[in-house]
Amino acid sequence: MLRHPIGLLRATGLLDGISLLVLLLIAMPLKYWAGIDMAVRVVGSLHGIIFVCYAVAIMYAAIRIQWNILWSVVAFVAAFIPFGNFILDRRLKKEQPNYEVKPFNTTYLIYCVVFFSFFDLFSQLPVMSTFAESVGASSFVAGLAVGMYSFSNTFGNILSGVLSDKRNPFSILLSGLILTSGALALYGLIDNTTILLIVRFIHGFVGGLIVPAAFTFLANNSDGQKRGKKGAISGAFVGIAAIIGPAFSGIMASRTSVPSVFGVVAIVGILITVLVYFALKSKATASATPKEKAGYVPLATFFKNKGIVTAYSGAFFLMFSQGCLAYLLPLHVQSLGFDSRLSGYLMSTFGVVAVLVFLLPTNRIFDRVQPLYTLSLGIFLMGFGQLFVSQGNSTSVLYAALACYGIGFALLFPSLNSVLIDATNEKIRGKAYGYFYAFFSLGVVAGSSLISALPTGVIGGFIVTGIILISYSIFALIFTRSQQVQAKQSQF
Repeated sequence: MLRHPIGLLRATGLLDGISLLVLLLIAMPLKYWAGIDMAVRVVGSLHGIIFVCYAVAIMYAAIRIQWNILWSVVAFVAAFIPFGNFILDRRLKKEQPNYEVKPFNTTYLIYCVVFFSFFDLFSQLPVMSTFAESVGASSFVAGLAVGMYSFSNTFGNILSGVLSDKRNPFSILLSGLILTSGALALYGLIDNTTILLIVRFIHGFVGGLIVPAAFTFLANNSDGQKRGKKGAISGAFVGIAAIIGPAFSGIMASRTSVPSVFGVVAIVGILITVLVYFALKSKATASATPKEKAGYVPLATFFKNKGIVTAYSGAFFLMFSQGCLAYLLPLHVQSLGFDSRLSGYLMSTFGVVAVLVFLLPTNRIFDRVQPLYTLSLGIFLMGFGQLFVSQGNSTSVLYAALACYGIGFALLFPSLNSVLIDATNEKIRGKAYGYFYAFFSLGVVAGSSLISALPTGVIGGFIVTGIILISYSIFALIFTRSQQVQAKQSQF
C-alpha cells in the first residue's frame, strides 16, 4: 500500500484524521473539563507533526502521479474537517488503480525547497514578537529580534548568489538546508535576549543561502520557453507557504511552545534535505561540467543592465508593499472596529487568490505575454489594491481590495523571475539571484519602517503606498521597454 503515492497519502491521512479526533474528543475535554492542560499539549504536538507529514504526502502524490490540482486542494481541506480524511480515504481507495506513478520530476522537489524556505519565514510571523517578550525582551528588542532575520538574510542571499556562480548551486542549496535545519533546533536553547538575537542572526543568514541557490538551479535547468509558467508554479508554493505557515505556527504555539514549532519545521527541513541529496545529486553532477567562468564584472556595470535593474526594483517594491500592508492592515481593521482575526482572513484571501492565478490555466499568460507588461500590470493592481483598502469601511470592500492585490501579486512574481532570467546567463545568474532576494529582504524593512515614520496616519499610509506603486508601474512600462529588444545583447 505504501509503495504507491496514493497509498502513502491514505496512510498519513488516516493517521491525521485519528489524531484530530483524539484532539477534539479526548484531549480538549480533558483540558477544559478536567483541567489537564498537558493532554492538549502532547496530543496537539503529535497532531502537528502528523499534519506536516500528511502535507508532505499530498505534495509527493501531486508530484508522482500528476493528478488534477483539485485533488490536492480537497485532500488539504479534508484535514480540517472531522471524519473528512476517512471520507476521502474511501474515494482514494477507488481511484488509486486509475493513477500510474510517473517518473520523478526533480523540478517539483526544487519547488518543495522553495516552499520550505518560505514556510520557515511565514511560520515566524505570528509568534516571534511574543516569544521574544517571553524571554525578557523589551518592545524595542522584540522588534529588533523580528527584523534581525531579514537583516542577516540579506547577507546570506548575496553570499549564496556569489558562491552559486563559483560552485555548483546544488552544494550551496544543500548546505543552506542543513544549516537552516540546525539553526531551527537552536531555538530550544534560548533563555535570554542575547542568545535570542544571536540565534535570529544565524537563522536569517543561513536561511538566506537557500532560495537564490534553488532558483539558480531551477533556472539553469529550465526550458527557456517555459520560464514564465515555472515561475508561476514556484510562486504558488510561496503562496501556499504564506497561507499555511502563520496558521500552523499560531495554532501549534498556542497548544505547545514556540521552540516546538521550530522543531517541527526543522524536521521538515531534514526530510527535504535527504530528498534533495538523493534525488538531485546525479543531476547536479551531470550539469557540473567545466564552464567558461565569467570575468570580473564591476558592480556599477552589473546594475546598468536594464533587465536586472527592472527585476531588482520590482522585487524591492513588491516587498515594500508587503511590509506596508503587514504594518497598516491590522491597524486599519482595528480602527474600523472589526475583530483582529479579520486581518488574518484578509491576508489569507490575498494568498488564496494569488495561488489560484498561479495554478489555474491563467498561468499560461506568463509564457504568452511579454513579462514587462505583466510586471507593470501586476504592480499597478497592487498599488490600486492599497488605495482600495484605504477607502474600505466594510468587509466586502476589504475582501475585494485584497483580492485585487492578490491578482497583482500573482502577475508580478513570475514576471520578475522571467525578466531576470532573460537578462542573465549561467555565468552570473547565481549572483543575480543573490542580489534579487537581498532586495526582497530590504523591501520589507524599508516598507514598514518608512510608512511607520511618516506622519500620515493609516489611511494616508495606504494612499502613499498606492501612489508609489502606481508611479513605479508607469515608470517600468515607459522607461524600460527597450530592454525587451536589448535583453539578449546586454547579457553578461
